[in-house]
Amino acid sequence: MRRDFLTTADLRSGELESAIQAALRFKSGADQSNPLAAKSVALVFFNPSLRTRASMQVGIYELGGNAVVLEPGGTSWTLEHREGAVMDSDKTEHLAEFVRVLGRYCVAIGVRTFAALKNWEEERTDPILSAFAKYSVVPIINLESAMHHPCQAMADMMTIREKLGAGRKKVLLTWAWHPKPLPMAVPNSFALAAAQMGHELVIAQPAGYELDDELMQSIKEKSAEAGGSITFSNDVDVAFDSVEVVYAKSWGSKNFYGEPEKDIAERAQYRDKWIVDEVKMARTNSGIFMHCLPVRRNVIVTDGVIDSRNSVVIDEAENRLHVQKAILQALIH
Repeated sequence: MRRDFLTTADLRSGELESAIQAALRFKSGADQSNPLAAKSVALVFFNPSLRTRASMQVGIYELGGNAVVLEPGGTSWTLEHREGAVMDSDKTEHLAEFVRVLGRYCVAIGVRTFAALKNWEEERTDPILSAFAKYSVVPIINLESAMHHPCQAMADMMTIREKLGAGRKKVLLTWAWHPKPLPMAVPNSFALAAAQMGHELVIAQPAGYELDDELMQSIKEKSAEAGGSITFSNDVDVAFDSVEVVYAKSWGSKNFYGEPEKDIAERAQYRDKWIVDEVKMARTNSGIFMHCLPVRRNVIVTDGVIDSRNSVVIDEAENRLHVQKAILQALIH
């Protein structure tokens, strides 16, 4: 594995498979190693978290290590990431010092920083995560950024493998209505990882809610390399036909980035149609239901679906722990 883990694109197909197999060994109890014995890992949270924070802290502990949790502007100083910035406003410390100091204490740094949903052209470059990677001498682990959530995507791929076995699956990534625009990191990373695994990926979204063009080109290339396929649909009903996996997630439109009121007005027409319900799930091939959580019940998905036997959202959340242990093990020798 490369020095940093910023996106699953950093991993070759063999490394993806190795990480999933390592995670399965951790989950089964077959691997009891402690690669983090007497070592510390910094976890930097610019945004709230339940699964990411808890699973990383537990995973580091179970690998024998110590988690140092920092919240810029809360439990640590406010941070500036821009080069050449004149720091005469509300930012107290620059990442150049912050990151290098942590590198003297810790063997890796995990970073969680959401999209601000203000400037698409800037945010799609992941400026804060990129600054961490630039200044750090220890591995950086992306715990969700503006563009990617690779740990979640790895847990998703592990869950599909665990529930449906090895081999190509027909997988649906479907947009869902939400009262406000959300970041694209989860759908970006799910689509990328599914393509890398060679799945038959269907992406369903209303017109105008397409994912990033440049990223989609990379996803298509990864899919072709892995022997998979990608199709697109604006029909939320037909998209469910015969799929084995349904992955629901809402995201904002690039067309209204930084203009939430316009996005909210545009998406209003999709409220009653773009929801995962029992009728749509009945069109699948006994499909499993997946979501990264947290999820708004009876908005993204009905109670009947998320509480059904085909819902694997809790297993999916658990698998964050095992996948992240595998990632830490691979990064830290």
